[in-house]
Amino acid sequence: MNTASIISKVWSFCTTLRDDGVSYGDYLEQLTYLIFLKMADEYAKPPYSRNVDVPNKYNWQSLKSKRGAELEVHYVTLLRELGSHKGMLGQIFTKAQNKVQDPAKLYRLIDMIDETEWVTMGADVKGDIYEGLLEKNAEDTKSGAGQYFTPRALIRVMVECVRPEPGKSIADPACGTGGFFLASYDFISAPENYQLDKKQKAFLKNSTFQGNEIVANTRRLCLMNMFLHNIGEIDGEGAVSPNDALVAPSGKSVDYVLANPPFGKKSSMSFTNEEGEQETDDLTYNRQDFWATTSNKQLNFVQHIRTMLKTTGCAAVVVPDNVLFEGGAGETVRRKLLQNTDLHTILRLPTGIFYANGVKANVIFFDNKEASPKPWTKEVWYYDYRTNVHHTLKKKTMRFDDLAEFIECYNPFNRHKRKETWHATKNPEGRWRKYNYDELTTRDKTSLDLFWLKDKSLTDLDNLPEPDILAEEIIDNLEAGLASFREVLGALRKAS
Repeated sequence: MNTASIISKVWSFCTTLRDDGVSYGDYLEQLTYLIFLKMADEYAKPPYSRNVDVPNKYNWQSLKSKRGAELEVHYVTLLRELGSHKGMLGQIFTKAQNKVQDPAKLYRLIDMIDETEWVTMGADVKGDIYEGLLEKNAEDTKSGAGQYFTPRALIRVMVECVRPEPGKSIADPACGTGGFFLASYDFISAPENYQLDKKQKAFLKNSTFQGNEIVANTRRLCLMNMFLHNIGEIDGEGAVSPNDALVAPSGKSVDYVLANPPFGKKSSMSFTNEEGEQETDDLTYNRQDFWATTSNKQLNFVQHIRTMLKTTGCAAVVVPDNVLFEGGAGETVRRKLLQNTDLHTILRLPTGIFYANGVKANVIFFDNKEASPKPWTKEVWYYDYRTNVHHTLKKKTMRFDDLAEFIECYNPFNRHKRKETWHATKNPEGRWRKYNYDELTTRDKTSLDLFWLKDKSLTDLDNLPEPDILAEEIIDNLEAGLASFREVLGALRKAS
C-alpha cells in the first residue's frame, strides 16, 4: 500500500469510530497500542530477531487469533499486563484502557494495522500519519488536547533560529507530544544542514533528547511519536520522564532547551476539604536554585529552564505576555535574566495561532552565561509579528513562510551582525527593533512588554480584516481578559 492510501484508510476508520463516540484522542491511544504491538511483532522476527520483552501470551499474534467477546476480554487483560512492564513497553502501556467497545470494530482495526509492514515503512511516512492525527486531535477543542500541541510552523521557526548541532543534548521540560524533538531531529538529520557520521547518527537517535510530561496519555503519544520518527529503540528506555520537572533540579545540564510550557498561570493541586468540597491549593516550588519563589507556573518554568542549561547553553521558550510585564517575582526574574543570561531576542506572536483560546504569547531567546558582575544582556532585539497581523486556525493558519523575514532578521548564522528594519523617520513601520539594557531596566517593573507600531484598525476603517477574523480576535481578547479577571477574583477570595 502506498502512503496516501494508508493515511486515507487510517483516517476513514477514525471517522467510523467517531460514530460510536470514540474521540480522536481515544482513537490515537488505541492506534498507539496496536501499532507498537505490531512493530514489536515485526522486530521479534528475522532479520531483526530482537528481544522485545512482549510475552507470547500477550503479543500481536494473540490478538489476531481472537474475535468477539473473547477478543475484547483478552485486549483489556493485555493492556493491563503490558502496563506493568519496564522500559519503553511499560511507558507506552501505562494506565492503558480499551476505548473501542464494539469487538467487531476492534477486530477490523487490528486487521487494518496488520496489513502494513510498519518497521520497513519510512519514518517520514509513519510520522506523517501520526502527526496528522495529533493535529486533528488538537483541533478537537473540547478535549483540551490543543494545550499539548504547539503549532508546527512556530516550532520549525524556533529550531531554524537556534540551529541545534549534532552531538549536543536537547531538552524540553514540558514536551507534550514531542514537537520540538521531532523538528530538531529533522533539522540535524537534514543533509543540507549536516553530514552525519555513524557515531553522530547513533547519538541523535539514542542520546540527544530528554523530556518531561506529567500527563500519562500525552507522554504515551510523545513516546510513540518519537519512536515512529526513528528516535529511541523499541527495547530501550523512553526519553520522557513522568516526573514534574519543576519539583527539583534536572541533575543534568543540557546544550539546548526548546519549550512551550503549559499556559495555565498557576501551579495548583486539587483536594477535598472537610466539608467534602473541592478546593485548589497553589503550589509554590521552594527551589534554592530559583531567583524568586512564586506559584506562577510560567515564571517557574523560565527559571527552571535557565538552571537546566550549561553555561554555553541556549534556550528558545514560548511564554505568555504576563511573563514580560508582571510585577513582584516577575520583575525579579526579568532582571536576573537580563543580568545572568544574554536575553537577545523576543518574537511577539499574534493571536489565533494556538488551539487554546485567548493566548497572547511570545518567544524569548536567551543564551546562558557564567557568573559575572556585569550584565550579559547588552540589547534585546524585538520582532513584532502581532500588530496588524491576523491569523485564524481554520481560514488563515500561520505558515513557516510567514516568519521568513523574522528568521532573516534574527540572522542565525551570525546574530551579532543584525540590522534594524525600524527607523524613527525612514521606516517607522519596521517590525525589527532593538532596545539597550539601560532603556529596559529603567522601565516600570523592568517591563519587556514593548510595542511601537500603530494599530491600523484604529485609523484605517476601510481595510479592516474579514469579519470572522475580527470576531475571532475579539473573542481571543475577551477570553484573555476573563482569564486575568478570574485570577484576580481567586486571589481576592483567598485574601478574604
